[in-house]
Amino acid sequence: MRGEYKVLGGKLVAVDLEVENGRLADVSVSGDFFLEPEEALFDVNAALTGLSVDASVEQLASAIDAAVARDTAFIGFTPEAVGIAVRRALGKATGWHDHTFDVIGPAVMDPAMHVALDEIIGREVADGTRPPTLRIWDWDSPLVVMGSFQSYLNEIDPEGAAKHGINVVRRVSGGGAMFMEPGNCITYSLVVPQSLVEGLSFERSYSFLDDWIIEALAQVGVKAHFVPLNDIASEVGKIGGAAQKRFAGGAVLHHVTMAYDIDADKMTEVLRIGREKMSDKGTRSANKRVDPMRSQTGMTRDAIIESFLQTFRNRYATQETDYTQAELTEAKRLVDEKFSTPQWTHRVP
Repeated sequence: MRGEYKVLGGKLVAVDLEVENGRLADVSVSGDFFLEPEEALFDVNAALTGLSVDASVEQLASAIDAAVARDTAFIGFTPEAVGIAVRRALGKATGWHDHTFDVIGPAVMDPAMHVALDEIIGREVADGTRPPTLRIWDWDSPLVVMGSFQSYLNEIDPEGAAKHGINVVRRVSGGGAMFMEPGNCITYSLVVPQSLVEGLSFERSYSFLDDWIIEALAQVGVKAHFVPLNDIASEVGKIGGAAQKRFAGGAVLHHVTMAYDIDADKMTEVLRIGREKMSDKGTRSANKRVDPMRSQTGMTRDAIIESFLQTFRNRYATQETDYTQAELTEAKRLVDEKFSTPQWTHRVP
């Protein structure tokens, strides 16, 4: 059995192994990493040999740490990276190329429907009735989408929301509020099985799942980088942010919103926290806009979205698909019975 794991920003780790009576055997770790002293590689192999095939990444890494000298230097990789490669060899963890992804392009609908679809598709990927899925949001009306744990009173100015006719919906994932008017930002949801982020910390899972969009941004002329915990920034400032939700049964929802052309004055009238966040960004003047994607690329929003999708298709195995009627019907039910109710929207006062 063979498993490989490429450390983000680091080196490739490969593990070849056999299984005998439920235990790891003939373990051989290799790769283009650096390890000092070089004899430590034999200690790593010996530490893994004999461990249970059910050992977690944390248990595998701990065994390696305990077996090597204190001054051992892992350069370009970590004991955790070796553990992930072992889990992949055993078929208990997966890589990008182990999956074929459903891709759903922009579909204009009530933005609250997209919030509901995050929950529905998350459950479907968790129970195996839908493959891992990348889908692009598009919407026909303004909405503020709050993070699952945000305080309504702290975030929303009711007078500003009423003035601009902007409704508020709480989503299932954490993170900050998304100020969404038609065409003002680019939002996508990526739902993957838990096995794809096996052994990664929450922070590393963000950068791991954002890696493809960093390449996609480069393709449209934006030199971007990941900023822990969950932001994406360019050389001239923040572009967007990500949020996650882990579903029982084994799926991860990872969605990203990037500003295309946002009316900052309107946003700060609707979002209380927005005033504080924008106060140091020179956005007090009338008609100021937050437009990193438009100004840095000179491209239309539709053209950027298509370029992003093409980057994803070039990197991974994909198939074009659409929402099923059953999914849309269930989403409408969830909007009516959950996401549009005061009980859900104000569950954190």
